Amino acid sequence: MSDKWKALLAQLERAVDRFREVLKQPKNEFMRDSAIQRFEFCFDLSWKIMKGYLEERIPDLKLIYPKETIREAFQKGLVEDNIQWMVMVNERNLTSHTYNEPIAEKIYDELPEFLTLYEGLLKRMKKESSVE
Repeated sequence: MSDKWKALLAQLERAVDRFREVLKQPKNEFMRDSAIQRFEFCFDLSWKIMKGYLEERIPDLKLIYPKETIREAFQKGLVEDNIQWMVMVNERNLTSHTYNEPIAEKIYDELPEFLTLYEGLLKRMKKESSVE
């Protein structure tokens, strides 16, 4: 595994650990907002890692957007639940373009499921990286 992939996986692992930790805290407005921000960070890092991984292994592949990257990752077996990842893309778009209290509450309630998706991706990427 290259130093680049080691660093990216370590960064994702730290981000997922911090996301998990904030979800363990008692809920209040500050913790909710912090959890959403950590969700956003994990999402951005996750799709970019998928993108880099796929493009490195399929030289003619050029991915630009998260949805196309996640579809390709699903087809290649990097992620298991394409529908939930697509839900996560939509929720990420909501959190980055608007701030609305009811939306923040709705997304906060979904965060434990999103954490599970990140953990699955991390596990798969570690496994893929150990094959090299």
